[in-house]
Amino acid sequence: MKIDADSSDITEHPHDDKPRPYLCTVCDKRFRTKHILNEHKQTHTGDMLYSCTQCEKHFATEKHLRQHMNVHSSKHKCTECGKCCRNNSDLTVHRQIHSVEKPFACTVCSKRFTQSCNLVAHSRIHNGEKPYKCLECDKAFSRLHHLTTHMRVHTGDKPFKCSQCDTSFSRSSDVQRHKRHVHSNRRPYDCRYCGKQFKTSQNLKSHVYTHTAPKPYSCRHCSDCFTHHSQLKAHLLKSHNEGTWLMCHICSKCHIGNHALQVKVEFEKCI
Repeated sequence: MKIDADSSDITEHPHDDKPRPYLCTVCDKRFRTKHILNEHKQTHTGDMLYSCTQCEKHFATEKHLRQHMNVHSSKHKCTECGKCCRNNSDLTVHRQIHSVEKPFACTVCSKRFTQSCNLVAHSRIHNGEKPYKCLECDKAFSRLHHLTTHMRVHTGDKPFKCSQCDTSFSRSSDVQRHKRHVHSNRRPYDCRYCGKQFKTSQNLKSHVYTHTAPKPYSCRHCSDCFTHHSQLKAHLLKSHNEGTWLMCHICSKCHIGNHALQVKVEFEKCI
């Protein structure tokens, strides 16, 4: 399930001086109206209740879903490249990439930007500016929401709760990852070698290694090869009856008798 939410840094508005009196007590972001604040609070529950009927994306608020649906309706479509945007302001920003006009230039490396806020973010690479400092330790951050997330290390606050169990997390992204890995049966990652499916890209990566890793240990009875010597010994015993089985005196299970240490470990597993 693809997750989409409003991840923009609401507290940083280089061009917007409108009053924002409504404060979110979870992440310290501020909003112009109470209605917008209430919509924002839904992003902290970890629940993505509004799903797109044309793709797999889910959203925390109905407003975000409505904006997303414009991508499918081609309501705000770029005439240069055909890209569809959520709204007209996004389209206006997008169109600037097709224009040679980039009025905001970095004074250090001369890289140019279409928006001043992008230049401000870029400039921090050169000057190392980190204005948001943690009062508990020596760490500092270039963005306020990075500091807000970091502070939960000290407070132990975990405001993002899973709607399907009692587990809580310090970041909303961790909630969504938890739901995909624990509560979902979807396995979107396919192995190109054998077709086996996995829940996460990391699990797929580990599995693919079994296909691509060197296999220097070859069986003298058949054409099978193995990455580890222990795999070869197990194969010789199971497929060619070469080797010994040892029975655990606690559970009566049989184990491959590679050496005394392994037998000891297998016994301890049974206790």
